[in-house]
Amino acid sequence: MVQRTVGTGTAVLGRVGIRTRSRVRAARLESRTGERNAIPSLDGLRAVAVSLVILGHLQMVYDVGRQSSATQNIFASGWFRVSFTQGYFGVTIFFFLSGYLITTLLRMEYERTGRISLRDFYLRRALRILPPLYLVLAVGVLLTEAGAIRGWQITPVGLLSQALFFHNYYQPAVFPAFGAVAGTWVFWSLAVEEHFYLLFPVAYVALLRWIPSRRQQAAILLGVCGLVLLWRVVLVFHFHVPELRTYMSTDTRIDSILFGCVLAVAENPFLDQSALSERVWKWMLLPLGVGGIGATWILGSHLHFHETVVYTLQDVCLVPLFVCAVRYPDWIVFRPLQLSWVQTVGLVSYVLYLAHDTILIGVEQNLPAPRLAQGVVAVGLALAFALLVRQFVEIPCARLRRRLAHVFFGPPLVGKSQGG
Repeated sequence: MVQRTVGTGTAVLGRVGIRTRSRVRAARLESRTGERNAIPSLDGLRAVAVSLVILGHLQMVYDVGRQSSATQNIFASGWFRVSFTQGYFGVTIFFFLSGYLITTLLRMEYERTGRISLRDFYLRRALRILPPLYLVLAVGVLLTEAGAIRGWQITPVGLLSQALFFHNYYQPAVFPAFGAVAGTWVFWSLAVEEHFYLLFPVAYVALLRWIPSRRQQAAILLGVCGLVLLWRVVLVFHFHVPELRTYMSTDTRIDSILFGCVLAVAENPFLDQSALSERVWKWMLLPLGVGGIGATWILGSHLHFHETVVYTLQDVCLVPLFVCAVRYPDWIVFRPLQLSWVQTVGLVSYVLYLAHDTILIGVEQNLPAPRLAQGVVAVGLALAFALLVRQFVEIPCARLRRRLAHVFFGPPLVGKSQGG
């Protein structure tokens, strides 16, 4: 009896220790809520992703709303496809990272508590995503109505498509019309992510309940990714849909998020020990991944290839990049991701992504200067705006979220365990 009691006590203490470590990791992992990030590489990767998107937009100034002569010249230039490919890949990094981060947090919550609180999850997402998004929309509408941004007609349906997250289906249907705030076409990707946030936690809870094996969970998610690829092929070669249909729609882009989920479930570099050696990851798989990404950039000029296979190839190639960045952040290859200014860009990348193109268009219309000077001014203004929004909107919303979580869902489970 003594041995059994001691053993039980040891097991309980062990579970409390695991829950405590999981709680600390979870609090640190989601850097976007304001806590210090335990994986600085994630913020560094966000900075890389948003930089690729901004670079693409600076090169093209892809203006579907008014098609000015300057825009038409850039649209027709040889840089168009290359810059679009860079922007595409930046969005793909964001998608992959979202899938990896969200699934890791859900998995840690389940391993810590034995359950997943959907109410807590949706509260976190709402307070994280909605206030900055609606603020950017409101500022854009005010600038348009004040005449600071000209040549754009905002329609109620266009604006609602962004506010209610169906812009990724609305925009392909009405193209080349737009009907929303200048520069906010990037909101289509927010719609894809919102659909993921709405559906995936429920699906993941079902997987945890009915399929406890993480390998089998990953296999099912990979199967869904394969079906999405097949669906893109059918849409392109049988139904001959326009490019925006396969580029923006949730049913054709959700696989980029799900590949991140697969990594979080099956080979999580933050939670799991790898069956492969460090040498294999660093010197074999990582070079193959980087080379594969470069190949997709080169081959991306072929439209049908880009619409179908490129996204899948990039998702696969991102796996070793994420594994090495997360598992070996102090390796010289990934050390630049931890520079303080890179981390800062990563922390404000969400608002920077939302607002940069609206600011670029405003600067283009109101600052008579060379294109390079306009770009420098626009990026500077976008960074300043993003920093202000983080300080006065995102961080207060994070505090509010924590207070509401404590009120509605009780104190942290670690406190309960330690107290009793």
